Parts: sequence; structure tokens; C-alpha cells
Amino acid sequence: MKLAFMYAGQGSQAVGMGKDLYEAYPEFREVLDHTNVGFDVKDCCFNGPAEMLNTTRYTQPCMVAFAVGVTKILKQKGIVPELAAGLSLGEYSALHAAGVFDDQQVISLVAFRGQAMAEAVVDRECKMAAVLNLDRETVESCCAKAHEEFKNEELNVVEPTNYNCPGQIVISGDKAPVDRAIELLTEAGARRCLPLNVSGPFHTSLMKPAGDKLKERFEQEHFGEMQFPVVFNTIGRAKTQEEEIPALLEKQVQHSIYIEDSIRYMAEQGIDTIVEIGPGSALSKFVKKTCPDITCYSVEKAEDIDALVEKLG
Repeated sequence: MKLAFMYAGQGSQAVGMGKDLYEAYPEFREVLDHTNVGFDVKDCCFNGPAEMLNTTRYTQPCMVAFAVGVTKILKQKGIVPELAAGLSLGEYSALHAAGVFDDQQVISLVAFRGQAMAEAVVDRECKMAAVLNLDRETVESCCAKAHEEFKNEELNVVEPTNYNCPGQIVISGDKAPVDRAIELLTEAGARRCLPLNVSGPFHTSLMKPAGDKLKERFEQEHFGEMQFPVVFNTIGRAKTQEEEIPALLEKQVQHSIYIEDSIRYMAEQGIDTIVEIGPGSALSKFVKKTCPDITCYSVEKAEDIDALVEKLG
């Protein structure tokens, strides 16, 4: 068996997440009890309200605190990956697992990231939608056409952002051009275009102000040496020696991400088992659609950890 961890991204959060883990595992309690990012992460995770938990500046530290706690539980159980990846926000959790960031550092860092992303599009009406059953070229062409139609408008951004798996690509940007792109995509044969439960146009050029702020913040951060490789979203593979983690993270917030390519890369590296960490099982579904021979396990609740330990021996 060759094991990888994949960490969920923003959008999979749910009120109540982590409550049973907090009650069952001291490692998890330690993380949440010591987290201080200007609001009560534990209360937000356990009690919401959903409107608060679904707001970017709160979602991101809550999701990463959850991931850090689960990673520590698994490590205590002797379950450590040979490779890690994460969807968008989840990439920070993957870097934490690999030793690049410590527990509270990574939670503080994503709290800053969430705030910077929220501030990048204040009072700007935006939208993200998952496009089903179309190829990359068609999605990119429809977005380009919609952008061209709105080129003389102030709100004209629409871009493909998440290449999740065969038949699922996310588009994002200003609401009006995104809606127009959806019309074009539907005419081109998309089975469905599903609005996503997120509060910003992530991985588009609209996030450049957030990228600039992250660049400044990274200059003050210590980046530890990776204990095992991390597959980076923006390149769909592990980094080379010449590529720098801060630059990749700065790019990630404002450019397309390639989850399908990342999964294929992991398969090429011999990964045959993936543990998805975070609420929900969206990443496991992406894996099954991309590389169906990879075995996937999802860890969201205390009972999932017990089952995983039994299955992995």
C-alpha cells in the first residue's frame, strides 16, 4: 500500500463538524482549545450559525483547525502519508501535514488568507458554478465568449477555476458574465451548471489583491522543510527544487487549480490508497471519476477513524 492524504476545501463545511472528535480525542481538543484567531473557532464549528460558518473569513480557519486536529489523531495512530494534497484551502492543511507549517501557524495563516480574500471583492456580486459533462476546451471557449460580451462592462470577469475531475469544471467571476457563460455552456451541452456554496470568486484574477497581501505575509513566515512531497494545485504535481512554496501559494489564490491533474500525478507516483480528511466526500468522488483503481477512505467523524485504523491495520 502507498498512502496519500487529500484535504477538503472550502464549501464542504457543515455546522457540527468535529464535535464528536473533540469529545473523543485529546489531540483534537488541544488544537481547537489553543486556537486564537479573533473568534471562537470551536463554537463556530459546533454551533454555527451556518451563515457565519459559510463566510470565508470564518470558514477557512475552521476547516484547517479541523484538518490539523484529524491529522494529529491519525499520526498518533501511526497513520502517516507518503504524499499529500488538498483542494485550494486544503493545500495549507497538506503543507501542515508535511511539516511546512506548525499547528497554530497554519490556522493563523489561513485566517489571514480568508480575510484577504473577503476584502478583495467587498460589495462585488460574484458567483461560482460547477459545470458538468463538458470538456476543458468547450468550458474555456464559453467563458472567453462571455467575457468578450462583457468586455466594456466594469464587471466582466468569468474564468474556469477548478479542473476537478473528468466532466466537472468550476467557473467563477462576476455574476452577470458567469450567468451568461452558464447559458452558453448549457447550449454547448452541459448536463448541469450547479451554483456552489462559497462566498467569493476564488482562483480568479479578482483575487489578485489577496495574492499581493499573502506575498507580504509570507515574507514574515517560517517555512519548514517538507517531510514528504505535497502536490500543488496550480501545477498538478510536486514542486521542483527551483519552485518556491510562497510563490505557489500566492499564485494558487488567483489562478486556476488542477485537481484532476494532481490525482493523476499521485497515481503515477504509485499511490493506491487515499484518505480524504474533512467534512464530506467530494474529493473521493473526484478520485473515483479520475483514477477508479485508487481506494478511498473519508475521515469526518470519530467512527471513521476507528474504521480506518481497522482497514489499514
